[in-house]
Amino acid sequence: MSSTGLVWFRNDLRINDNSSLLKAVTDNENVIAIFFFDPRHFELGTYGFKKTEKYRALFLLETIAVLKENLKKLNISLFVYRQYPEDVIPQFLEGQNIKKIYLQKEWTYEESKILNTVKKSTQRYDLEWVETYDQFLFHPEDIPFTTNSVPQVFTDFRKKCERYTSVRSTTTVSPLSMNNKVKNETNIPSLSDLGFENFEIDSRTAFPFKGGEDQALDRVDEYFWKTQQLSRYKKTRNGLLGKEYSSKLSAWLANGSISPRIIYHEVKKYEKQITKNDSTYWLIFELIWRDFFKYLSLKHGNNIFKMGGILCKDYQWKNNKESIDNWIHGKTLEPFVNANMIELKNTGWMSNRGRQNVASFFSKEQELDWRIGASYFESLLIDYDVHSNYGNWLYVSGVGNDPRDRKFNIKTQAERYDGQQNYQNQWLQTTLF
Repeated sequence: MSSTGLVWFRNDLRINDNSSLLKAVTDNENVIAIFFFDPRHFELGTYGFKKTEKYRALFLLETIAVLKENLKKLNISLFVYRQYPEDVIPQFLEGQNIKKIYLQKEWTYEESKILNTVKKSTQRYDLEWVETYDQFLFHPEDIPFTTNSVPQVFTDFRKKCERYTSVRSTTTVSPLSMNNKVKNETNIPSLSDLGFENFEIDSRTAFPFKGGEDQALDRVDEYFWKTQQLSRYKKTRNGLLGKEYSSKLSAWLANGSISPRIIYHEVKKYEKQITKNDSTYWLIFELIWRDFFKYLSLKHGNNIFKMGGILCKDYQWKNNKESIDNWIHGKTLEPFVNANMIELKNTGWMSNRGRQNVASFFSKEQELDWRIGASYFESLLIDYDVHSNYGNWLYVSGVGNDPRDRKFNIKTQAERYDGQQNYQNQWLQTTLF
Protein backbone atom coordinates (compact mmCIF):
# COMPACT_ATOMS: atom_id res chain seq x y z
CA MET A 1 0.00 0.00 0.00
CA SER A 2 1.44 3.37 -1.01
CA SER A 3 2.25 5.86 1.73
CA THR A 4 0.09 8.95 2.19
CA GLY A 5 1.25 12.21 3.74
CA LEU A 6 -1.23 14.46 5.53
CA VAL A 7 -0.62 18.23 5.46
CA TRP A 8 -2.38 20.01 8.32
CA PHE A 9 -2.73 23.65 7.31
CA ARG A 10 -2.88 26.20 10.14
CA ASN A 11 -1.15 29.57 9.60
CA ASP A 12 0.55 28.64 6.32
CA LEU A 13 -2.42 28.92 3.97
CA ARG A 14 -0.58 28.85 0.64
CA ILE A 15 0.84 26.43 -1.92
CA ASN A 16 3.85 28.56 -2.95
CA ASP A 17 6.93 28.45 -0.74
CA ASN A 18 5.29 26.08 1.72
CA SER A 19 7.84 23.77 3.35
CA SER A 20 5.29 21.34 4.82
CA LEU A 21 3.64 20.85 1.45
CA LEU A 22 6.99 20.42 -0.31
CA LYS A 23 8.19 17.85 2.24
CA ALA A 24 4.92 15.91 2.01
CA VAL A 25 5.06 15.77 -1.79
CA THR A 26 8.75 14.77 -1.71
CA ASP A 27 8.35 12.04 0.92
CA ASN A 28 5.10 10.39 -0.16
CA GLU A 29 3.39 8.87 -3.17
CA ASN A 30 0.07 10.39 -2.12
CA VAL A 31 -0.77 13.63 -0.29
CA ILE A 32 -3.99 14.90 1.24
CA ALA A 33 -4.61 18.11 3.20
CA ILE A 34 -6.81 19.17 6.09
CA PHE A 35 -7.93 22.44 7.69
CA PHE A 36 -10.01 23.15 10.78
CA PHE A 37 -12.27 26.05 11.63
CA ASP A 38 -11.63 25.24 15.29
CA PRO A 39 -14.68 26.28 17.37
CA ARG A 40 -12.28 27.57 20.06
CA HIS A 41 -11.20 30.36 17.71
CA PHE A 42 -14.73 31.77 17.68
CA GLU A 43 -15.45 31.64 21.40
CA LEU A 44 -15.19 34.44 23.94
CA GLY A 45 -11.70 34.99 25.35
CA THR A 46 -10.58 35.91 28.87
CA TYR A 47 -11.61 39.56 28.53
CA GLY A 48 -15.01 39.02 26.96
CA PHE A 49 -14.16 39.51 23.27
CA LYS A 50 -14.74 36.87 20.63
CA LYS A 51 -11.28 35.56 19.70
CA THR A 52 -12.04 35.97 15.99
CA GLU A 53 -14.62 38.56 14.98
CA LYS A 54 -16.49 38.80 11.68
CA TYR A 55 -13.82 40.69 9.71
CA ARG A 56 -11.05 38.14 10.12
CA ALA A 57 -13.57 35.29 9.92
CA LEU A 58 -14.65 36.45 6.44
CA PHE A 59 -11.03 36.94 5.37
CA LEU A 60 -10.24 33.39 6.55
CA LEU A 61 -13.22 31.90 4.69
CA GLU A 62 -12.07 33.62 1.50
CA THR A 63 -8.52 32.37 2.12
CA ILE A 64 -9.57 28.75 2.54
CA ALA A 65 -11.71 28.89 -0.62
CA VAL A 66 -8.61 29.99 -2.58
CA LEU A 67 -6.39 27.42 -0.87
CA LYS A 68 -8.83 24.64 -1.77
CA GLU A 69 -8.85 25.70 -5.44
CA ASN A 70 -5.07 26.02 -5.61
CA LEU A 71 -4.56 22.60 -4.03
CA LYS A 72 -7.06 21.20 -6.51
CA LYS A 73 -4.78 22.40 -9.33
CA LEU A 74 -2.05 20.28 -7.70
CA ASN A 75 -4.54 17.36 -7.56
CA ILE A 76 -4.54 17.51 -3.76
CA SER A 77 -7.84 17.32 -1.85
CA LEU A 78 -8.41 19.71 1.07
CA PHE A 79 -10.71 18.38 3.78
CA VAL A 80 -12.34 21.17 5.78
CA TYR A 81 -13.98 20.68 9.19
CA ARG A 82 -15.74 22.92 11.68
CA GLN A 83 -14.85 20.70 14.63
CA TYR A 84 -12.07 20.18 17.16
CA PRO A 85 -8.98 18.66 15.49
CA GLU A 86 -8.56 16.17 18.32
CA ASP A 87 -12.06 14.79 17.58
CA VAL A 88 -11.57 14.49 13.81
CA ILE A 89 -7.96 13.46 13.16
CA PRO A 90 -8.10 10.08 14.98
CA GLN A 91 -11.17 9.11 12.88
CA PHE A 92 -9.64 10.60 9.75
CA LEU A 93 -6.62 8.31 10.06
CA GLU A 94 -8.79 5.16 10.09
CA GLY A 95 -8.13 2.99 7.05
CA GLN A 96 -5.58 5.37 5.56
CA ASN A 97 -1.90 4.57 5.35
CA ILE A 98 -0.88 7.93 6.85
CA LYS A 99 2.48 7.68 8.60
CA LYS A 100 3.48 11.35 8.63
CA ILE A 101 1.60 14.55 9.41
CA TYR A 102 3.22 17.75 8.13
CA LEU A 103 2.54 21.12 9.72
CA GLN A 104 4.03 24.51 10.45
CA LYS A 105 5.71 24.61 13.85
CA GLU A 106 3.90 26.95 16.26
CA TRP A 107 4.96 27.58 19.84
CA THR A 108 2.49 29.96 21.46
CA TYR A 109 0.31 28.63 24.26
CA GLU A 110 -3.01 27.88 22.56
CA GLU A 111 -1.52 26.37 19.40
CA SER A 112 0.81 24.16 21.44
CA LYS A 113 -2.01 23.03 23.71
CA ILE A 114 -4.23 22.03 20.77
CA LEU A 115 -1.41 20.13 19.05
CA ASN A 116 -0.54 18.25 22.25
CA THR A 117 -4.20 17.28 22.64
CA VAL A 118 -4.25 15.95 19.05
CA LYS A 119 -1.00 14.02 19.57
CA LYS A 120 -2.51 12.45 22.69
CA SER A 121 -5.69 11.47 20.83
CA THR A 122 -3.69 9.75 18.06
CA GLN A 123 -1.23 7.82 20.23
CA ARG A 124 -2.48 4.45 18.98
CA TYR A 125 -1.21 5.29 15.50
CA ASP A 126 2.42 5.04 14.50
CA LEU A 127 2.78 8.66 13.42
CA GLU A 128 5.70 10.94 12.72
CA TRP A 129 4.95 14.62 13.21
CA VAL A 130 7.00 16.71 10.79
CA GLU A 131 6.96 20.29 12.11
CA THR A 132 8.76 23.06 10.23
CA TYR A 133 9.47 26.69 11.09
CA ASP A 134 8.09 28.35 7.98
CA GLN A 135 6.85 31.78 9.08
CA PHE A 136 10.21 33.58 9.32
CA LEU A 137 12.21 35.78 6.99
CA PHE A 138 15.43 34.59 8.67
CA HIS A 139 15.16 30.89 9.47
CA PRO A 140 15.94 29.91 13.09
CA GLU A 141 18.73 27.59 11.87
CA ASP A 142 20.42 30.47 10.04
CA ILE A 143 20.46 33.32 12.59
CA PRO A 144 23.74 34.17 14.37
CA PHE A 145 22.47 33.45 17.89
CA THR A 146 20.48 30.84 19.78
CA THR A 147 16.81 31.43 20.57
CA ASN A 148 17.67 32.11 24.22
CA SER A 149 20.25 34.75 23.31
CA VAL A 150 18.15 36.75 20.82
CA PRO A 151 18.97 40.44 21.53
CA GLN A 152 16.41 42.39 23.54
CA VAL A 153 16.80 45.45 21.32
CA PHE A 154 15.57 45.39 17.73
CA THR A 155 18.53 47.31 16.25
CA ASP A 156 21.01 44.72 17.58
CA PHE A 157 18.88 41.90 16.20
CA ARG A 158 18.48 43.56 12.79
CA LYS A 159 22.13 44.46 12.30
CA LYS A 160 23.41 40.99 13.17
CA CYS A 161 20.83 39.23 11.00
CA GLU A 162 21.48 41.55 8.06
CA ARG A 163 25.22 40.98 8.36
CA TYR A 164 25.37 37.24 9.00
CA THR A 165 22.15 35.71 7.66
CA SER A 166 20.83 35.32 4.15
CA VAL A 167 17.18 34.75 3.24
CA ARG A 168 16.46 31.28 1.91
CA SER A 169 15.19 30.76 -1.64
CA THR A 170 11.50 30.19 -2.27
CA THR A 171 10.13 26.83 -3.37
CA THR A 172 7.31 25.57 -5.56
CA VAL A 173 5.43 22.28 -5.84
CA SER A 174 4.56 20.54 -9.11
CA PRO A 175 1.10 18.95 -9.57
CA LEU A 176 0.71 15.34 -8.52
CA SER A 177 -0.97 12.79 -10.77
CA MET A 178 -4.75 12.84 -11.15
CA ASN A 179 -4.81 9.58 -9.16
CA ASN A 180 -3.89 11.56 -6.04
CA LYS A 181 -7.37 13.09 -5.80
CA VAL A 182 -9.64 11.38 -3.28
CA LYS A 183 -13.36 11.60 -2.62
CA ASN A 184 -14.05 14.64 -0.43
CA GLU A 185 -17.54 15.54 0.74
CA THR A 186 -16.52 18.24 3.22
CA ASN A 187 -17.53 21.83 2.59
CA ILE A 188 -16.23 25.23 3.61
CA PRO A 189 -18.64 26.69 6.19
CA SER A 190 -20.52 29.94 5.67
CA LEU A 191 -20.17 33.07 7.78
CA SER A 192 -23.44 32.19 9.51
CA ASP A 193 -22.11 28.68 10.26
CA LEU A 194 -19.35 30.41 12.22
CA GLY A 195 -21.92 32.44 14.18
CA PHE A 196 -21.92 35.72 12.24
CA GLU A 197 -24.46 37.60 10.19
CA ASN A 198 -23.58 38.65 6.66
CA PHE A 199 -22.39 42.26 6.51
CA GLU A 200 -21.54 44.94 3.99
CA ILE A 201 -17.93 46.11 3.75
CA ASP A 202 -17.69 49.76 4.83
CA SER A 203 -16.94 51.82 1.71
CA ARG A 204 -14.47 53.96 3.70
CA THR A 205 -12.19 51.05 4.55
CA ALA A 206 -8.47 51.34 3.82
CA PHE A 207 -8.38 47.54 3.46
CA PRO A 208 -10.88 46.63 0.69
CA PHE A 209 -9.09 43.37 -0.12
CA LYS A 210 -10.17 39.73 -0.01
CA GLY A 211 -8.37 36.83 1.60
CA GLY A 212 -6.29 34.24 -0.21
CA GLU A 213 -2.91 33.54 -1.75
CA ASP A 214 -3.95 34.74 -5.21
CA GLN A 215 -5.06 38.08 -3.77
CA ALA A 216 -1.79 38.43 -1.85
CA LEU A 217 0.24 37.92 -5.02
CA ASP A 218 -2.06 40.33 -6.89
CA ARG A 219 -1.41 42.96 -4.22
CA VAL A 220 2.35 42.52 -4.57
CA ASP A 221 1.98 42.90 -8.33
CA GLU A 222 -0.16 46.01 -7.97
CA TYR A 223 1.81 47.73 -5.20
CA PHE A 224 5.25 46.90 -6.60
CA TRP A 225 4.98 46.68 -10.37
CA LYS A 226 1.79 48.33 -11.58
CA THR A 227 1.71 51.48 -9.42
CA GLN A 228 5.33 51.35 -8.16
CA GLN A 229 4.08 52.57 -4.78
CA LEU A 230 6.93 50.56 -3.27
CA SER A 231 9.30 53.34 -4.39
CA ARG A 232 7.43 55.72 -2.04
CA TYR A 233 6.68 53.35 0.83
CA LYS A 234 8.80 55.07 3.46
CA LYS A 235 7.23 58.47 2.70
CA THR A 236 3.63 57.23 2.74
CA ARG A 237 3.65 54.43 5.34
CA ASN A 238 2.40 56.71 8.12
CA GLY A 239 -0.70 57.56 6.10
CA LEU A 240 -4.22 57.09 7.40
CA LEU A 241 -6.55 57.22 4.38
CA GLY A 242 -6.93 54.94 1.37
CA LYS A 243 -5.44 51.64 0.31
CA GLU A 244 -2.14 52.95 -1.14
CA TYR A 245 -0.43 54.51 1.89
CA SER A 246 1.13 51.16 2.87
CA SER A 247 1.66 47.73 1.34
CA LYS A 248 -1.27 46.20 3.32
CA LEU A 249 0.49 42.83 3.09
CA SER A 250 0.22 42.18 6.84
CA ALA A 251 -3.15 40.40 6.66
CA TRP A 252 -1.94 37.82 4.15
CA LEU A 253 1.33 37.42 6.06
CA ALA A 254 -0.62 36.86 9.28
CA ASN A 255 -2.42 33.73 8.07
CA GLY A 256 0.43 32.62 5.84
CA SER A 257 -1.23 33.29 2.47
CA ILE A 258 2.16 34.66 1.44
CA SER A 259 5.60 34.04 2.91
CA PRO A 260 7.96 36.85 3.93
CA ARG A 261 10.57 35.21 1.70
CA ILE A 262 8.40 35.70 -1.40
CA ILE A 263 8.00 39.39 -0.55
CA TYR A 264 11.72 39.79 0.19
CA HIS A 265 12.83 38.27 -3.11
CA GLU A 266 10.27 40.33 -5.01
CA VAL A 267 11.65 43.50 -3.39
CA LYS A 268 15.16 42.45 -4.46
CA LYS A 269 13.92 41.89 -8.01
CA TYR A 270 12.25 45.32 -7.95
CA GLU A 271 15.48 46.91 -6.75
CA LYS A 272 17.33 45.42 -9.73
CA GLN A 273 14.72 46.29 -12.35
CA ILE A 274 13.11 49.56 -11.12
CA THR A 275 14.92 51.31 -8.26
CA LYS A 276 16.67 50.70 -4.96
CA ASN A 277 16.06 53.36 -2.30
CA ASP A 278 15.11 53.93 1.35
CA SER A 279 11.56 52.83 0.63
CA THR A 280 12.44 49.46 -0.86
CA TYR A 281 14.74 48.80 2.09
CA TRP A 282 12.07 49.91 4.55
CA LEU A 283 9.66 47.19 3.51
CA ILE A 284 12.37 44.62 4.28
CA PHE A 285 13.05 46.51 7.54
CA GLU A 286 9.39 45.95 8.52
CA LEU A 287 9.64 42.24 7.67
CA ILE A 288 12.63 42.08 10.05
CA TRP A 289 10.52 43.73 12.79
CA ARG A 290 7.94 41.01 12.22
CA ASP A 291 10.67 38.35 12.65
CA PHE A 292 11.94 40.09 15.79
CA PHE A 293 8.56 39.78 17.51
CA LYS A 294 8.38 36.08 16.59
CA TYR A 295 11.83 35.44 18.04
CA LEU A 296 10.90 37.33 21.21
CA SER A 297 7.88 35.12 21.75
CA LEU A 298 10.06 32.05 21.09
CA LYS A 299 12.53 33.32 23.69
CA HIS A 300 10.11 34.54 26.36
CA GLY A 301 7.22 32.08 25.94
CA ASN A 302 4.05 32.87 27.88
CA ASN A 303 5.54 36.03 29.42
CA ILE A 304 4.35 37.87 26.31
CA PHE A 305 0.78 37.35 27.61
CA LYS A 306 1.47 38.31 31.25
CA MET A 307 0.72 41.68 32.82
CA GLY A 308 4.37 42.44 33.59
CA GLY A 309 5.42 41.41 30.08
CA ILE A 310 8.89 40.20 29.22
CA LEU A 311 10.38 42.71 31.68
CA CYS A 312 8.28 41.27 34.55
CA LYS A 313 7.46 44.83 35.65
CA ASP A 314 5.24 45.29 38.67
CA TYR A 315 2.82 47.87 37.28
CA GLN A 316 -0.55 48.64 38.84
CA TRP A 317 -2.88 48.59 35.83
CA LYS A 318 -6.48 49.75 36.05
CA ASN A 319 -9.55 47.89 34.88
CA ASN A 320 -12.14 50.66 34.56
CA LYS A 321 -15.05 49.38 32.47
CA GLU A 322 -16.29 52.84 31.49
CA SER A 323 -12.84 53.92 30.28
CA ILE A 324 -12.42 50.69 28.34
CA ASP A 325 -15.87 51.05 26.72
CA ASN A 326 -15.17 54.68 25.81
CA TRP A 327 -11.94 53.60 24.13
CA ILE A 328 -13.60 50.76 22.23
CA HIS A 329 -16.48 52.92 20.96
CA GLY A 330 -14.45 56.05 20.21
CA LYS A 331 -15.87 58.20 23.02
CA THR A 332 -12.69 59.41 24.71
CA LEU A 333 -11.60 63.05 25.00
CA GLU A 334 -9.08 62.52 22.16
CA PRO A 335 -10.67 62.88 18.68
CA PHE A 336 -7.68 61.21 16.98
CA VAL A 337 -8.01 58.15 19.22
CA ASN A 338 -11.77 58.09 18.62
CA ALA A 339 -11.41 58.22 14.83
CA ASN A 340 -9.00 55.29 14.84
CA MET A 341 -11.14 53.19 17.16
CA ILE A 342 -14.27 53.85 15.10
CA GLU A 343 -12.38 52.82 11.97
CA LEU A 344 -11.33 49.57 13.66
CA LYS A 345 -14.86 48.82 14.87
CA ASN A 346 -16.33 49.44 11.41
CA THR A 347 -13.70 47.81 9.21
CA GLY A 348 -11.37 45.50 11.17
CA TRP A 349 -8.47 47.70 10.06
CA MET A 350 -6.33 50.48 11.51
CA SER A 351 -3.10 52.08 10.31
CA ASN A 352 0.20 51.39 12.04
CA ARG A 353 0.31 55.04 13.17
CA GLY A 354 -3.17 54.72 14.63
CA ARG A 355 -2.39 51.49 16.46
CA GLN A 356 0.60 53.01 18.23
CA ASN A 357 -1.40 56.03 19.33
CA VAL A 358 -4.49 54.23 20.61
CA ALA A 359 -2.35 51.63 22.41
CA SER A 360 -0.22 54.34 24.04
CA PHE A 361 -3.38 56.21 25.08
CA PHE A 362 -4.90 53.03 26.54
CA SER A 363 -1.85 51.92 28.52
CA LYS A 364 0.12 55.11 29.22
CA GLU A 365 -2.60 57.80 29.46
CA GLN A 366 -5.44 55.73 30.93
CA GLU A 367 -3.13 53.21 32.64
CA LEU A 368 -5.51 50.41 31.71
CA ASP A 369 -4.42 46.76 31.65
CA TRP A 370 -2.72 46.51 28.25
CA ARG A 371 -3.80 42.86 27.85
CA ILE A 372 -7.42 43.98 27.50
CA GLY A 373 -6.47 46.27 24.61
CA ALA A 374 -4.37 43.52 23.02
CA SER A 375 -7.30 41.10 23.33
CA TYR A 376 -9.64 43.57 21.65
CA PHE A 377 -7.16 44.01 18.78
CA GLU A 378 -6.91 40.21 18.51
CA SER A 379 -10.66 40.02 18.07
CA LEU A 380 -11.11 42.80 15.52
CA LEU A 381 -7.98 43.05 13.38
CA ILE A 382 -8.06 41.35 9.99
CA ASP A 383 -4.26 41.11 10.13
CA TYR A 384 -4.03 39.82 13.70
CA ASP A 385 -0.78 37.94 14.30
CA VAL A 386 -0.17 36.73 17.84
CA HIS A 387 3.53 37.67 17.89
CA SER A 388 3.24 41.12 16.29
CA ASN A 389 0.09 42.04 18.22
CA TYR A 390 1.36 41.13 21.67
CA GLY A 391 4.90 42.25 20.84
CA ASN A 392 3.70 45.71 19.83
CA TRP A 393 1.42 46.05 22.85
CA LEU A 394 4.28 45.05 25.18
CA TYR A 395 6.51 47.59 23.44
CA VAL A 396 4.06 50.49 23.62
CA SER A 397 2.95 49.68 27.18
CA GLY A 398 6.46 49.80 28.62
CA VAL A 399 6.74 46.10 29.47
CA GLY A 400 8.50 45.04 26.27
CA ASN A 401 11.43 46.06 24.11
CA ASP A 402 11.29 49.84 23.91
CA PRO A 403 14.56 50.95 25.52
CA ARG A 404 13.21 54.51 25.81
CA ASP A 405 9.75 53.60 27.19
CA ARG A 406 8.23 56.44 25.17
CA LYS A 407 4.72 57.82 25.44
CA PHE A 408 2.91 59.32 22.45
CA ASN A 409 1.67 62.89 22.57
CA ILE A 410 -1.67 62.24 20.88
CA LYS A 411 -2.40 65.86 19.97
CA THR A 412 1.04 66.38 18.43
CA GLN A 413 0.68 63.11 16.53
CA ALA A 414 -2.74 64.16 15.21
CA GLU A 415 -1.35 67.51 14.04
CA ARG A 416 1.61 65.86 12.32
CA TYR A 417 -0.22 63.02 10.58
CA ASP A 418 -3.71 64.48 10.18
CA GLY A 419 -3.06 68.22 10.04
CA GLN A 420 -6.08 68.94 7.85
CA GLN A 421 -8.21 66.56 9.96
CA ASN A 422 -9.34 64.70 6.83
CA TYR A 423 -9.00 61.38 8.58
CA GLN A 424 -10.79 62.49 11.74
CA ASN A 425 -13.57 64.05 9.70
CA GLN A 426 -14.06 60.82 7.75
CA TRP A 427 -14.64 58.72 10.85
CA LEU A 428 -16.14 61.28 13.26
CA GLN A 429 -18.59 63.02 10.92
CA THR A 430 -21.51 60.82 11.96
CA THR A 431 -21.28 62.36 15.42
CA LEU A 432 -21.81 65.86 14.01
CA PHE A 433 -25.50 65.36 13.20
